[in-house]
Amino acid sequence: MKPSIKQPAHLLALIASVMIATLASATELVAPLQPVPAARSSIATESPILAATWAGSRVVSVGSNGVILLSDEKAKSFRQAQSVPVSSTLTGVSFADSKNGWAVGHWGAILATIDGGETWQVQRLDIKNDRPLFAVHFFDSQRGVAVGLWSLVLVTQDGGKNWTERKISPKEQGLSDLNLINLFPDKNGGVFATAEQGRLLHSADSGNTWDYLNTGYEGSLWCGVQLIDGTLLVGGQRGTLLRSADGGQSWERIPLDSKSSITAIVANGLEVIVVGLDGLQKYSFDDGRTFNNVKTPSKESLTAALFAEGDRWLMFSRHGVILQNQ
Repeated sequence: MKPSIKQPAHLLALIASVMIATLASATELVAPLQPVPAARSSIATESPILAATWAGSRVVSVGSNGVILLSDEKAKSFRQAQSVPVSSTLTGVSFADSKNGWAVGHWGAILATIDGGETWQVQRLDIKNDRPLFAVHFFDSQRGVAVGLWSLVLVTQDGGKNWTERKISPKEQGLSDLNLINLFPDKNGGVFATAEQGRLLHSADSGNTWDYLNTGYEGSLWCGVQLIDGTLLVGGQRGTLLRSADGGQSWERIPLDSKSSITAIVANGLEVIVVGLDGLQKYSFDDGRTFNNVKTPSKESLTAALFAEGDRWLMFSRHGVILQNQ
């Protein structure tokens, strides 16, 4: 049976890529959805941010109310995108290069930009059912994959002009409707998807077929990263951080001394940062084997992180961007 949860109405729904409050809030509409463009706001830079990425030297972040923020000044200041055709929550963003990018979110929305995020167009919108997409990844300017509620997988081979749903068929029963929460690339051109029930999915063919890895954890995995040496790190609820040095065949739990859920894991070489709710912020300098607290951690619930110039990290939260030195 597919789960039923509430529509987002508070902080937890906006934090962690709608990982809690909308990880199952699909409802059929009585009347067709009428998309409303994102409003321009003088306080847009304080808007909750759910995902962020680099588009060349530009930072692009997405979040609540269709707000997309851009920065061209080494992330010293941010401004709102000129035009976004939806005001629904956006949960994921990916760029193939400095100009071509995609964002996904509620109502199965897929937006595309060809000017580095200044203006966006709708490529897909499901006006009958709110079956959110939680993450998107593009391998190049033509091949991409988006994932979301109840194992929804969409792929494109033409830059998003056409999106095709791929039905995935796990060998193990009870896994066909897992929510696919996040995407991260492997070092060989494939992609991983974090999911519920401690599953990590892997695709070597641009999202068309998937293999299931069992981490041994029973909760939801919200994020992950593969390091340059092949080490896998995945994180999820209640401070759960798992590490695999053999391609996901075996896993060990890495203690963080925290029960705060992990929302993002980002690597710069073998340096790793883990961030999450309640200001969770841990660093590793030994390939993800051990983690330490930062000297001046944020008290905000963090949703995403990016490495910037000058040994800086950009942290994203319900109140916008937080610049953090190591």
